[in-house]
Amino acid sequence: MAREVEIKFLVADARALARRLRACGFRLATRRTHEMNVLYDLPGHPLKQRGEILRLRKYGKRWTFTHKSKGTARRYKSRQEFETVVADGANLDRILRALGFSPSFRYEKFRTEWADGHGHVVIDETPIGTVAEIEGQARWIDRTARVLGIPQSSYITLSYGAMFDEWKRRTGSPATDMTFAAVGRRRPRL
Repeated sequence: MAREVEIKFLVADARALARRLRACGFRLATRRTHEMNVLYDLPGHPLKQRGEILRLRKYGKRWTFTHKSKGTARRYKSRQEFETVVADGANLDRILRALGFSPSFRYEKFRTEWADGHGHVVIDETPIGTVAEIEGQARWIDRTARVLGIPQSSYITLSYGAMFDEWKRRTGSPATDMTFAAVGRRRPRL
């Protein structure tokens, strides 16, 4: 079973973080790429109530379909994750809708991925700010965060949906999706 272990942290300067990653021996794994995510649920939102996610993602030209179980969120966020590549995301959307699922939340970002052979650090430019994720083994996460100057007190274990809900409470935004259009922010150029 695949197990995702990660933390997020807020980023004030994405270019400075990229320079730091390069100086620490990380290599650019994926250049800045647009990503659109759609979460699906059934009427009454039983998946959300159980803390599960069913996601269809378009990352550049590649589609993936993912199920994430309810996880734990202590110092790190950890949960089972099953993911597969999808040939035709539009058709999978039709299949899900025919089975009674409907989109429950959309979020987009521009993601840049870095790797060092042990794990990944991604920089996500979202409509509510720039966020980075460190994903790998727990000790490696702490070691990488320390090298990058990220204290454990800055670790975030919330999902993007929960971060968006928190942002909405703070700002009073009526947006229902975390997309650049819904939030009223210009989409950054590629």
